Formats: sequence, C-alpha cells, structure tokens
Amino acid sequence: MVGFPRKERMRKGRVNMRAVAITLVLLVAQAAWGQGEATVAAQPTEVVFVSYAGNETQLERACNLAESIRTFAGRYKDAPIWVYASPELLEGESAALRQLEGLKVEIRRVVIPEETSWFFLSGMVFSAASAEAAADGAAVIVVFMGSDTIVLQEPHEFILADSVVLGYRPVMHKNISPLYSEPLDTYWKTAYDLMGIDEAAVFPMVTQADGDTIRPYVNAGCMAIRPERSIFRKWAEIYKRLCRDSVLKAESVQDGMKRVFTFQVALTGAVLNNLKRGEMVELSQRYNYPIFFREMFGAKRDFHDITDAATIRYEHFFDEPPPNWEEQLQGPPDRITWIKEHCEKD
Repeated sequence: MVGFPRKERMRKGRVNMRAVAITLVLLVAQAAWGQGEATVAAQPTEVVFVSYAGNETQLERACNLAESIRTFAGRYKDAPIWVYASPELLEGESAALRQLEGLKVEIRRVVIPEETSWFFLSGMVFSAASAEAAADGAAVIVVFMGSDTIVLQEPHEFILADSVVLGYRPVMHKNISPLYSEPLDTYWKTAYDLMGIDEAAVFPMVTQADGDTIRPYVNAGCMAIRPERSIFRKWAEIYKRLCRDSVLKAESVQDGMKRVFTFQVALTGAVLNNLKRGEMVELSQRYNYPIFFREMFGAKRDFHDITDAATIRYEHFFDEPPPNWEEQLQGPPDRITWIKEHCEKD
C-alpha cells in the first residue's frame, strides 16, 4: 500500500482537526440556542387574572370583567384569564360560557368540599387556591377579583414590587369585623384561637366606605398574590378548619352575616400567620372602588367619581338600577357609556 508523504499526512490531519473543532462549536452553539429557546418558553407569564362564578348571574358578570380586561387593561389586556365555576354550572347550556370562550377565557372547574358547603361563598376560597396551585411556577402574579369587577384602566399596582407578596384592599365597611379598639367576641376569639393568630401580628385597617379602624380584614374580591408563597392554599386549609368548628357554626346560626363571611375571616388567618407586615401592601383607593355602595348598603361617603378608578365593584346594583343612574357618575364619558352598555340588564 502506497501512503501519503509525511507532510501531506500532517496537513490533512490539521484539516480534519479543524473540521472537528468547527463541528463541535456548531453543536455547542446549537445546544445553547435550543436551551435559550427552552428558557424563554419556560418564562412565567407576568400576571394571570382569576375570578369565580357560583351561578349564571355571576357567570354573566364574569363576561363583563373579562371584556373590560381585554378592552381597558393596557399592556395586560392579553393576559390569561381563568374563570372557575362549579361542575353543575359548566354542564348546562350557557351563552355566557360561549362568550367567555370568545374572549379567550379559560373556564375551569372548581369542587367545593362538602364540609364547607353550609357556609356561603366557599367557591371563592377553593377557586383561589386552585388557581394559585396552577399558577405556581407559571405566573409571577395571580390577581383574584370578584366577578362583579370592571377594569377601567391599566391596573399596574397589581404588579407587586419584588419584596411584596400580597397586594390587598380592606373590606368596604366594618360588617362582622371588630373595631381595632374593641375586645374580641366569642366568634372572633374562637376563630383567632383556631387559626393560631398572634396578637403581635395584628395591625389596624381602615374601611373604605366608613373610615372605621378595624382589625385586619382583607377584601377577598381584590387581591394580587405571589403564588409560590401558597397563601391561598393555606386560606383553604384554614377555612375547612373553621367550617368544622361547632362554636363558629352556632355563632353563625345566630348571626347570618357570620355564615356569609366566615370565608373571609379565614383569609385573615392565612395572611397574618404567613406574611410579615412588610410583605403586604395596601393598594390605593383606585382599586376595588365600590360604585353606588352608599345606595346599596349605606356608607358615610358616596362613590360616584370614577375618574381615577382602575377597578370598580358594583355588587348587585345593576340587577335593578334606578332610572338615569349614569347621570350620577362622574368620570370619562366613554367608560360610563361602556358600563351602561355592558352591565345594565335588558
């Protein structure tokens, strides 16, 4: 066999080595590019909006909420929206379900544990907990809002600072909450004991409608949360504990409002037991602004000026609104017209 001269063999060896090196570089670059693509794909979404519908009316309200996000939420208008509903509600024929799908809303099923079904509004607790679990690792912020919410401006306060875990609004008025200066009654003392709340964690909140100074009592219909801290899941655990207690149930039989709002009491425990004061921030009064609250429930002030409102709540006002209600509102005419066209029933 005739071989190549020594110099020729060395030259070809260098060429082969150069080809191998180039191939290795290309392979490494390709792997890095692929890894970069995977990293981008795995990046969590900035925010997901979540709500709960317990009946057909609330499902219709959720349509308005979703459409307001798609219309007025600015850079967050295309964010994921999840609406939770009971299996029974999802099994029926509903124009609202079709409308939600048209708005690219993901409709999700929530199961309410039987042990909690005697108390009202349990669906909010377990919807929030389910959403938090699903969003853990997939979203930076979960915003949970009542279905009777309308977004009117880009809600940038929901995008919390890095050191903040919870953005909240206080309840509208005192309701079943004790004043900050009052001793706890049997219901609240029992609830505090069951939840293991340390008095050192208690701080004053001021109600939006009346300006009363109360113990911590967060409005469950307007919250922004970091899902990895499991606050909503702890809320669900505490709520089940409260629902099983015979004293709280007896107190709730005597006072029907406690039966309605025990779900929100459990939220107090989840917040106070698991967050430091500096990890929560009170959102401005531009959020959860309760239009016509004075007309519906009584209040020391009225809520007719939506000029600066980022999100509003309307409760049941539009079920039977008075004539010419829109003339009482102050604010951008296009927003008032939108509210009238979408919220007022035919």
